[in-house]
Amino acid sequence: EVGRHAARVFAGKGPDKGFFVISRMILRRIKMGFMPIFCFWNKKLRRFINVMSREKLIKLLEPTIERMGFELADLELKLGGQDGLLRIFIDKDDGIGVDDCESVSRQVSAILDVEDPLPGNYTLEVSSPGLDRTLTKPAHFQRYMGADVRVKLRFPLEGRRNFRGSLTSADEEKIEVEVDGQSHSLAIATIESARLIPSL
Repeated sequence: EVGRHAARVFAGKGPDKGFFVISRMILRRIKMGFMPIFCFWNKKLRRFINVMSREKLIKLLEPTIERMGFELADLELKLGGQDGLLRIFIDKDDGIGVDDCESVSRQVSAILDVEDPLPGNYTLEVSSPGLDRTLTKPAHFQRYMGADVRVKLRFPLEGRRNFRGSLTSADEEKIEVEVDGQSHSLAIATIESARLIPSL
């Protein structure tokens, strides 16, 4: 369904399952063919810029999203070339529907049009977190204690970077994951990515 402000899309398969809204404002900017500021990308430079831009975007968008009654659960950013992507995951206690995605998309689009914080062309997507949601904050880990998780560290610990097991403990600085009966203490600051493993 396409409305005056946004196109509604539902992805029914894969890790990105959920509701999506692509802002018509962003689509217009893409169709106009604005070229990216950075035409040649070194992978390390691109990663650094994306990390810096991601933190900037969270600070820019999170207050508005929270005032609307939602949590900014996660934000993914991929820049460069012709296929930039800004993907925002929102959540609330009673779940997320299409109308929620649309309302957040409108507000976020308005902020992005005014602030213009990103170079080049990109698509905006707003989605529910999904069953295999990412865990990015201490509060996320505390909320899902007892669940099965998949964690990847930035650097090896005890010879490994990947841990898959039960989340048994969490505080503001670290989590405990039990893998095959052995407990591993992982500092949150060292986690590159963490996801829930859906119960089937």
